[in-house]
Amino acid sequence: MTSPDWIKPGLYGAAIGAIAVATVGFSWGGWMTGSAAETAASARSKADVVSALQPVCLRNAAADPDRLAKLETIRAASAYQRSAAVMAAGWATMPGETEP
Repeated sequence: MTSPDWIKPGLYGAAIGAIAVATVGFSWGGWMTGSAAETAASARSKADVVSALQPVCLRNAAADPDRLAKLETIRAASAYQRSAAVMAAGWATMPGETEP
């Protein structure tokens, strides 16, 4: 059985075209994999939560008469313990809640 002369160049062209479309799409087209989209969504959601809760924490801190001592405790805490220090200070407690 013989195949037409255009089959081999046609298959090469299709393969090269598919590679070119994928390269352009992922590089400049804004395409991304599912894991990259999940990472981006997680980062955005964390930033949104922080921006939504920040005014409440600032309001609680401003109303605290012992805020200077608590602020020094928070500043003295290591970077990974600061959120726990803010919660221990009581500034991360939402209005109407008993726990941060």
